[in-house]
Amino acid sequence: MIVRAALPLLTTLGPAVTTAQVARAAGIGEATVFRAFADKDALLRACVAEVLRPDTVLAELAAIERGEPLPRRLTTAAEAVLAHLDRLGAVLGVLHATGHGGRDRHRADADDHPGRNADDRPGRAAGDGAPGRDADREHSRPDRDTATEAVRLAVADLLAPDADRLRLPVDRLAALFLALLTPRGPLTGHPPDPAELVDLFLHGALTPAVAG
Repeated sequence: MIVRAALPLLTTLGPAVTTAQVARAAGIGEATVFRAFADKDALLRACVAEVLRPDTVLAELAAIERGEPLPRRLTTAAEAVLAHLDRLGAVLGVLHATGHGGRDRHRADADDHPGRNADDRPGRAAGDGAPGRDADREHSRPDRDTATEAVRLAVADLLAPDADRLRLPVDRLAALFLALLTPRGPLTGHPPDPAELVDLFLHGALTPAVAG
């Protein structure tokens, strides 16, 4: 509940958001925030862990009707994956812009330099063994490779009904499809829409005459 309340504030206010603002948004007292998290940095890391979780995108991929034509299935999948990447980028971007995203602070083992906002936690010294630190560990980010593999398997499952029509195994094509969607650097002009990416993925860049 606390993390869900913090995420929209974080995307609009950045790391300047205070625990008091989060508490108000969650409809709880600020002391409750500190019973769950050792300090504000622990809450920020929990927000990163939440957006790294693939649960939402996996549910959206699972809901795609397998009887739909392949281009429509993949376009819906691309929309879901791109929305997941947008959510992730929004949170990581605001943290990185102010230095909170450095040194892999979102990693589960980032507790060696927990940091602290003195305005948010008066009288507490960092690393003093606060009970909230256990909650911080519970909210540590999932293994990124495991999350990526789960999404890849979900896309492969979407491709499976058409396996006999495909040039490569569905596992390999799923990996290539996700690579096509994953940003590698700044885009110029208007970013391609999901339907364009799916058309390129399925049919390539050459016209049928040239391809033949």
